[in-house]
Amino acid sequence: MTETYEKIRNMHEQLTEMRYDYWISYNVFTFQWWLLLIVLIIPWIVWWKLVDKRRLNHILLFGTILMIFIIMLDDFGLEQHLWSYPYLLTSVPTRLLPVDQGIMIVAHMLVYQYFPRWKKFIIANAVMAVIFTFIFEPLSVWLGIYQLENWRHIYSLPIYFLKVVLIKWLVDEVILKKVLYERERRSNDPQL
Repeated sequence: MTETYEKIRNMHEQLTEMRYDYWISYNVFTFQWWLLLIVLIIPWIVWWKLVDKRRLNHILLFGTILMIFIIMLDDFGLEQHLWSYPYLLTSVPTRLLPVDQGIMIVAHMLVYQYFPRWKKFIIANAVMAVIFTFIFEPLSVWLGIYQLENWRHIYSLPIYFLKVVLIKWLVDEVILKKVLYERERRSNDPQL
């Protein structure tokens, strides 16, 4: 190992310890912590009651790909110091799990379920992008959960919108059409 790598590793250890101490001292059982816990759990309970069980695989595929994409975007933003989260549900990871893997994913999966046609899906997601950008983000800042560093709310608007359009296209037009094509091909060719 190089000396530089060893310094990075040691600093990372110190940062992890500091982050844990901060989390224990200033996060756990605060109002914001309880709110984050609720924002993670309640949407999934509601989702389970509302989800179309016949389309569960497609909806979960959409949600899983979206979740991976959102986590990657969040990690990028954190690493580039575009935003940060003074309050977290857990000390590790440093991303905002209740949003990345809770309320945002559930909301998008419900829109995906209830608006399967492109036109209505786009309209519903445009409305949701505006709500997340101009209501939920500023509310999160006001509550101290989300801190803008080198970012403005307006930058989020196209990202909120485009990411779900991309994932819907990927799931519906690429993956599911490929699966249906393969099924049809197998049913028409007895040797397969």
